[in-house]
Amino acid sequence: MPELPEVETVRRGLIKIAKGRKIIGIDVHYPQTITNDVEMFKEALIGQTIEDINRRGKYLLFRFSNQLTMISHLRMEGKYFGIPEGEVPRKHTHVVFHLDDNTQLCYNDTRKFGRMTLVETGEELSYAGLKTIGPEPTDKDFTLEYFKDIVHKGRREIKPFLLDQKGVAGLGNIYVDEVLWMSQIHPEEHANNLTDQQITRLRENIIDEIAIATEHHGTTVHSYTNAFGHAGDFQNELHAYGRVGEPCERCGTKLVKIKVAQRGTTFCPHCQQLSEE
Repeated sequence: MPELPEVETVRRGLIKIAKGRKIIGIDVHYPQTITNDVEMFKEALIGQTIEDINRRGKYLLFRFSNQLTMISHLRMEGKYFGIPEGEVPRKHTHVVFHLDDNTQLCYNDTRKFGRMTLVETGEELSYAGLKTIGPEPTDKDFTLEYFKDIVHKGRREIKPFLLDQKGVAGLGNIYVDEVLWMSQIHPEEHANNLTDQQITRLRENIIDEIAIATEHHGTTVHSYTNAFGHAGDFQNELHAYGRVGEPCERCGTKLVKIKVAQRGTTFCPHCQQLSEE
């Protein structure tokens, strides 16, 4: 699933190819992608200009000139790309926006899990997952005081605690494994067992890791590509995720993989030990 760095990379690409463009037609090949009535969706957007594209957590927010916002969640394998008008979109393209510069903005999704929802601008934060989403993982928004408070109150294991978007936005399986390895915290450690020193180090690693991964255009481990069809390259910088059986870069111990909250989890059994309760 694309996580914050990948979604932000997609957003930046979409800004270059779609911002300021007027929609002159829409083709919907898989109606379930649209959570609204499809005909209403088309009628509301044809003739409108894409004024901006924002992001909140893993959600893309397309801002239109008629004060409507399209919330787009890529889920497992959703992706956007642009092609010239007249070119046949690749297989698994479910929605096509025809733009006024003689191009097509295509939404492609092999697994068909991604969704688009049209709402009035200003109401997007009352939508489903956006309603309870936590702060962005930046130094300004994700304060140490806030993080200490929610961690001290946490009763779950730290991995599912971080995966839950209510605490901090945008983290998924890849980056949680990475920041826990960097912070030397066992993925099954209960959140409220963490010391203030561990919480401080974990917060710093979350902020730094997401920023660096975004600079590298995200991580490609399956089929993720940006709006220009290019893969990210942060997979070359991973320390834990996807490296089961390889030596830990810190101590040389073989990394192991277990299931935590139904998610495959890679960690170092020497560097990341459970505390004694």
